[in-house]
Amino acid sequence: MPLPRLATRYLTTADVAERYRTAASTVRYWRHIGYGPKGIKVGRRVLYTEAALARFEQQLEDGSAA
Repeated sequence: MPLPRLATRYLTTADVAERYRTAASTVRYWRHIGYGPKGIKVGRRVLYTEAALARFEQQLEDGSAA
């Protein structure tokens, strides 16, 4: 199994909300209903990779986001 890249940038819920011009509570709601970019839980925080956001944006363009 290959090791993960160390240069991966992680964004917080607030960062994601700013990127999509919405409230952090909306991003938390998306996570609750299974919509939006996939995040990972690190302690009490949920972090999102740039790659996860890119996949979500591609799904939006394809019309298959859920």
